[in-house]
Amino acid sequence: MEVLYKDFIISNDKDKINNQVVLDYLQRSYWANQRPSERILKSIETSKCFGVYHDDRQIGFARVVTDEATIFYLCDVFVLEEYQGLGIGKKLIEVIVSSEEYAGMKGILATRDAHGLYEKYGFEKDPESYMRRTASGSKPSLPENEKG
Repeated sequence: MEVLYKDFIISNDKDKINNQVVLDYLQRSYWANQRPSERILKSIETSKCFGVYHDDRQIGFARVVTDEATIFYLCDVFVLEEYQGLGIGKKLIEVIVSSEEYAGMKGILATRDAHGLYEKYGFEKDPESYMRRTASGSKPSLPENEKG
């Protein structure tokens, strides 16, 4: 799939993804700056990815994790700083959430600073039912009555 938007191309062709562009941006982002490079590369490999390109240069990215039936998780969305404010991020989100592939699925994401953007595309804050487990790596111990 390729979508033309102004002078930019949005594509889900994973072969076009420039891993170094993604690594460089995510390693300076607030949400992934502690994520090891190997994990970032593995996440690209095992996810559905969207790139945004200007004159064959990758300038944006988004990743989707899904069971392909009921739910998708939108993550690692970015547009390089020098291209922000041009509507590229909005178009990228629009292309993803309006695709037939995710029609009828529940979408989730996490953001610290872009709630207004995602609300325009049907996402809602849901602090009462959302839970998370951090990637700290520590295993919780089970209560004695739940140990097998």
